[in-house]
Amino acid sequence: MSEHNQDRDKVMSALGGKKGLIDSGLPAIVFLIVFNINNELRVALIYAVILSMLLAIWRLARRDTVQHAISGLLGVLICAYFANKSGNASDFYIPKLLTNLAYGSVYLLGNLAGWPILGVVLGPLLGENFLWRNDPARKKVYIRASWIWVALFFLRIAVQYPIYLSGNVNLLGTVNLAMGYPLFFAAAYLSWLVIKTAPPVHKV
Repeated sequence: MSEHNQDRDKVMSALGGKKGLIDSGLPAIVFLIVFNINNELRVALIYAVILSMLLAIWRLARRDTVQHAISGLLGVLICAYFANKSGNASDFYIPKLLTNLAYGSVYLLGNLAGWPILGVVLGPLLGENFLWRNDPARKKVYIRASWIWVALFFLRIAVQYPIYLSGNVNLLGTVNLAMGYPLFFAAAYLSWLVIKTAPPVHKV
């Protein structure tokens, strides 16, 4: 495998990877399907939580990384708590909106402060640590790539929050899924395309 491909895989893995999306996305799909079948909020929540637990157990049985399975399980539990407490199925997606707000704000503030989050996360993984801070071309590329994620997180909020207010849980769930997997892969791939244009950092 070429060095470029290895770096690309490191970038994709650090940003969540396919396994992370599966562990966090499948329970949400099951929640929406079960809720539509029987219109019972608690039953839909139970199915989503059980599936998330099974995914975590499966990762453990395969001796695979459980980071995303555990984070996915915690995410589903938090979503289930919000929906169960209010009795409103749309509130299942409140933590997701808050997560996008938090991540979007962190990426935005990181860029404004000159500490792009992608540089902070990927620098050590790519073997350059924080040397990119002293390399204007490299730093500029990390900032540019991080803007992609700022746009992604705030776009999700701009589209989904009005739907949440409308109370249309089916539309909200569908849009949430549509703006999850596809946009994530698009943002991750675009980030890699931007990052790989920078000259290698001068290591000392």
